Amino acid sequence: MSKIAVVTDSNSGVTQSQAKELGLFVVPMPFMINDEDFYEDINLTQEQFYTKLGEDAAVSTSQPTPDSLMTLWDKVLQDYDQIIYIPMSSGLSGSCQSAYMIAQEEYEGKVFVVDNQRISVTQRQSALDALEMAKAGLSAEEIVKKLMDTKFESSIYIMLDTLYYLKKGGRITPAAAALGTLLRLKPVLQIQGEKLDAFAKARTTNQGKNIMINAIKADIENRFGGMDARDFHIACAYTKDLEAATAWKKEVEEAFPGFDIHMDPLSLSVACHIGPGALAVTVTRKLHF
Repeated sequence: MSKIAVVTDSNSGVTQSQAKELGLFVVPMPFMINDEDFYEDINLTQEQFYTKLGEDAAVSTSQPTPDSLMTLWDKVLQDYDQIIYIPMSSGLSGSCQSAYMIAQEEYEGKVFVVDNQRISVTQRQSALDALEMAKAGLSAEEIVKKLMDTKFESSIYIMLDTLYYLKKGGRITPAAAALGTLLRLKPVLQIQGEKLDAFAKARTTNQGKNIMINAIKADIENRFGGMDARDFHIACAYTKDLEAATAWKKEVEEAFPGFDIHMDPLSLSVACHIGPGALAVTVTRKLHF
């Protein structure tokens, strides 16, 4: 039986130290901040990142270089026969396509790139699922098929605290940002499959939270057909404000009794586009195999 390793990237929210504990491998995502190179969780902490963001530094994300990917894959393949690589969704970054091309050309039969349209805590869950399937003795091809067959069985809802960073990144017009700020709107965004879309506009934080909780309930009922804690993972995520996030997690636990709610900070690759103070909630259907 092949010995299979699971590799993801830091967009999953899995830190380098957590990866060691979980038995995963994590590719750090690169950043350019004021013309300097940084790597998430290597020489750039969450705290340092938000300090620089608050100083209005020029922050841009990049994708791992082919060299950095191949170096990690080569290292992992010294101890494993095959790799399942789960990068962030191809709808949000070009890194998935690059990895796929390298795997096809240089690592055929050894590295399997999975584009199952995940990001943040749903991407983390895919990596954990892949690990469980590998331990259960499924082949690399079977693991890839299972992850791809279920790729649309998750949703993320994110409420932004500010429109400033969407405007700065050119994702909304300055006029729309100014109007939203004037009206103190809290936009709720949705990631379902590969796209990040506007979902709703809330007038208050509490209204935004209710919109997100009701959206998760509606997805479970309408898309997935049930509300059994044995069938779903529900998780929270946030940017920067741990105190607000802890209170949010409590509200989600009250809304979904019986569920074990996991919480992580959103990866910095997402945070640089949406800014601090964001709150998110996700649902992912559990894999049964």
